Amino acid sequence: MSDALPDLTLPGTPAEVRNEMNRLRAALDAAIPPKRNTTRNLLIATWNIREFASLATKWLAAASDSPKRDWRGLWAITEIISRFDVIAVQEVGGNLKSLRTLMKTLGPAWNFVMTDITVGDAGGGERLAYIFDSHRVQMSGLACELVVPPEWLAETGANVLRQQFARTPYAVGFRSGSSTFVLTTLHVIYGDTSQDRIGEIAGVARWMQDWARRATEWEQNFIALGDFNIDRRDDPLYQAFVSRGLTVAPQHRDLPRTIFDRDGQPNRSSFYDQIAWFAENNRPLLNMTLKSGGNFDFRPHVYQGAGLTTQQLSFRLSDHYPLWIEFEIPA
Repeated sequence: MSDALPDLTLPGTPAEVRNEMNRLRAALDAAIPPKRNTTRNLLIATWNIREFASLATKWLAAASDSPKRDWRGLWAITEIISRFDVIAVQEVGGNLKSLRTLMKTLGPAWNFVMTDITVGDAGGGERLAYIFDSHRVQMSGLACELVVPPEWLAETGANVLRQQFARTPYAVGFRSGSSTFVLTTLHVIYGDTSQDRIGEIAGVARWMQDWARRATEWEQNFIALGDFNIDRRDDPLYQAFVSRGLTVAPQHRDLPRTIFDRDGQPNRSSFYDQIAWFAENNRPLLNMTLKSGGNFDFRPHVYQGAGLTTQQLSFRLSDHYPLWIEFEIPA
């Protein structure tokens, strides 16, 4: 398989990398439910993979190398992504070397769909993407970017969207078994202050609510996921996010989102990444049964002995943890 990652079993693979990947696989086995086809489950994830673009074609990038992401880091990313049925990825770059190498390593059963790069300083040249296991999930036919009507932009008042999204939200419909669902992912602009983000967060919540109301009995299973750059649980950004009826996965309530967060201190941790859906009277408006969810802390399992700082690790793997949710669905 040309352009895939080197086979870990081949001579020349550093023993520490081979052992590290075995430990990582064991940790993933313990943390994330396996894919099941009898009592069918669906594993959905979101991950902001820092500057997911080019790739250093060596096992360990040096401090002088650019980019810093190397085969060792991409192997870890590939192992993590392989555990999910569909994953929304933010910060995919214009250079697709890492993505294409990852896809070839995952194999022909895996597919992806993505936006073009977002031009302009605010968009940062990023793409939004979905990577999915086509043995388990197929696209249902819908793929669109969300553009708000001009009337919304003319509104005045607090927490309103005054211009189009810096990175246009990306919605794609999928089918798994007899269930269909629509995922909408977004990487909210960070801005100079938190107030710069609140319009986009409120805007996507409003769009999702209007869209869900047009669906028959909420049967489309609308799910918002991505990096919403929410600073803290229950802060004004979070309130804007849930103001239209979106409810976050309860399993994620106290989990750190980034490798720079303070473990075990929810008030000192960011709340950037979310997976959310609509609920009524505390009941999810989904035709799928929520089973479990979590993040995955890859730090104890990668680059052991490499002497990397947390900042250096973030450029090789990511500064965000993957966030995931498991549903039980009809076969």
